[in-house]
Amino acid sequence: MSTLSRDEILRYSRHLVMPEITLAGQERLKAARVLCVGAGGLGSPLLLYLAAAGVGTIGVVEYDKVDLSNIQRQILYATSDVGRPKIEVAGSRLGALNPGIRIVPHAGKLTAANAAGIIRDYDIVADASDNFPTRYLVNDVCVLTGTPDVYASVFRFEGQLSVFDARRGPCYRCLFPEPPPPGLVPACADGGVLGVLPGILGTLQALEVIKLILGIGEPLVGRLLLVEALATSFRDIRFGKSAGCAVCGATPTVTAPVDYEAFCGIDTATGRSAAHDLPRVSVTQFLVRQRAGEAGELVDLRDTPELAIAAIPGARSLPLADLPARLHELDSARHYTLCCHRGERSVEAFYLLWKAGFRRLDILDGGIDAWAEQGDGRVARY
Repeated sequence: MSTLSRDEILRYSRHLVMPEITLAGQERLKAARVLCVGAGGLGSPLLLYLAAAGVGTIGVVEYDKVDLSNIQRQILYATSDVGRPKIEVAGSRLGALNPGIRIVPHAGKLTAANAAGIIRDYDIVADASDNFPTRYLVNDVCVLTGTPDVYASVFRFEGQLSVFDARRGPCYRCLFPEPPPPGLVPACADGGVLGVLPGILGTLQALEVIKLILGIGEPLVGRLLLVEALATSFRDIRFGKSAGCAVCGATPTVTAPVDYEAFCGIDTATGRSAAHDLPRVSVTQFLVRQRAGEAGELVDLRDTPELAIAAIPGARSLPLADLPARLHELDSARHYTLCCHRGERSVEAFYLLWKAGFRRLDILDGGIDAWAEQGDGRVARY
C-alpha cells in the first residue's frame, strides 16, 4: 500500500505519471532526509524545489539574519523579513509551500564540533555555503560518514557544481587539495554576484539531489560543471580520485574534523584572514586622528562603479587594479590609510605598497561598510 495520501497523490501527480519516478519514486522522496548547509542565494532555490518536490525531511543550517542586500538573489525572503533570523523565515516559508514535509532547523554555524553529529542524521548534504572553511568541513565529514555532498558555488557571472561521493568517486579535496590564499578570492559582497545566477546553480543542486534520491540519470560524480552566465555556456570537466587525497586517499591524514578556519588561514578569535595582524585603524580612531591632523590620506581602493554607490568625502580614489601602474602618484614618505568595501582589497594593497617601500600604512578596519554603519548619513551601505 502506498504511503502517500490522496492529497499527496494529487500534489505530486506530475511526478507520478513519469515512468522514471512513479509512486515508488515519490515514496523515496518522501522518505529521504536532506541537509542544506546555508539558506542564502544558493539555498533559497535549492530549499524551495526540494520542498516542492516532496523531500520528506529537510534540515537547514543557518545562523544569519535577513539583510536588505540579500533580497536581490535570496528569493526565500521578502523585504518585510529584513532583520529576522533566516532560519525562522525559511522554516515558515517552506512549511507554507508544503505542509506535508518536515523542516528541521539547525540554528547556528556548522562547526568541527557539531558537523558529524548533524550530518549523520541525513542521507545527502547539499552544500550551499559561501566560504572555504565550511566547504572543507562539509566535504571531510561527508567522506568520514559516507554521505554524498552536492556542492555549488557562485561568483559574479560564474558558477560551479559537482557531486562529491568518496564511496564511488573523488571528493572536494581531490579537486581542491588546498584553499586559496586568504583574500585572493573576494567575497560576493566585494566582487558581486548576478542575482539570477545562484537561482540557476541552486536549482541544479536540487536536480542533483533528486537524481541521487531516485537513483536515476547520471549524477555529477567526478565532473565539475562550469556555468558562465554572460555567454550562457555550460561545460563540464572530468576529474578523478586522488590517491594522495588527505581525507579519501590511500593513506588519509585527516581522520576527524580539523580546525578549518586555521586551515584556510583565518584567525578564529577575530574572524579575519591570516593578515589580521596588519596595522588597522577603526573609523572612530581615524576620525580622531583626522581632527588632530594626524590621519594622513585616505586611499579608496574600490572600483569606479562602486564610487557611484557610496564614497567617503575627501578620499583619494585609486582602484586596486590600477595601483601597480600608479605607484608613482604616491609618496612613500606620507602616511596612507587604505580603504575598500570591507577590508580584503586593502590587505592586498598593503602588501603591494610594503614591497614597494611604503612603511607608513594602515588599513581602515571594516572599510567603507564600517564607515556607513557607524553613522555617517552621507554614505550608503551596499
